[in-house]
Amino acid sequence: MRAETRHSLKEDRFRVSTLQAAERTAHWTVEHRTSLMVALAIVLVVVAAGFGTWSYLTKQDQRASIELGQATRIMEAPIRPAGAPAQPDAPTSYASLQERSAAAQKELQSIVDKYPHTHTADIARYMLGVTSTELGNNAQAEKYLSEVASIHNKDLAALANFALAAVYRKEGKDAQAIALYKQLIDKPAQTVGKITAQMELASLYQSKQQIVDAKNIYQQIQKDNPATEAASLASQKLAQLK
Repeated sequence: MRAETRHSLKEDRFRVSTLQAAERTAHWTVEHRTSLMVALAIVLVVVAAGFGTWSYLTKQDQRASIELGQATRIMEAPIRPAGAPAQPDAPTSYASLQERSAAAQKELQSIVDKYPHTHTADIARYMLGVTSTELGNNAQAEKYLSEVASIHNKDLAALANFALAAVYRKEGKDAQAIALYKQLIDKPAQTVGKITAQMELASLYQSKQQIVDAKNIYQQIQKDNPATEAASLASQKLAQLK
């Protein structure tokens, strides 16, 4: 087999591996973290890791992506009804969301520790930030999400900023959340579009009883996106403000 053919096959296997891991990550986030609204475009973010990297880092990323798949399988594991014991012959399940998140964090932290300079490790840091919020550790969530928000990958950084804004809202740090939403509106990404950021900012204004600010955003969405689902949703929100 020619060397270039072997290299091409290795890249193909790597892309399939990272694609599968990313799809599982996106599925889990959409199902269980609707406030984050992760777009399927994150698949492109991960797949991009397979191009233009040194051989060593490519191999590291491939190993890391396989372990990321293991972590996401934990996140997708079922939660047992209260008081129900674990069944030895049944698939792995957890007694609570917190127990499951703690188990996932061990896997994710292992990825970060073993493959710190890979693209997959950046995704693991993002997921560590998300699971930290489940465990009530907002300070740790801020740490991980801020790290990812500062990377050069625009799409993953936007995703981290969007999640970080949600953490700030939980902590009552509205000014920081507003600043992040405005940043995402001015510089949207594949993973967090302008409309998504606008809707969240309008929702924040609405919760603070800043009705005029919320109306202005909903009206801008209608103007920029006529005859779309976004415009329809903005209309519904406007009706609620009357």
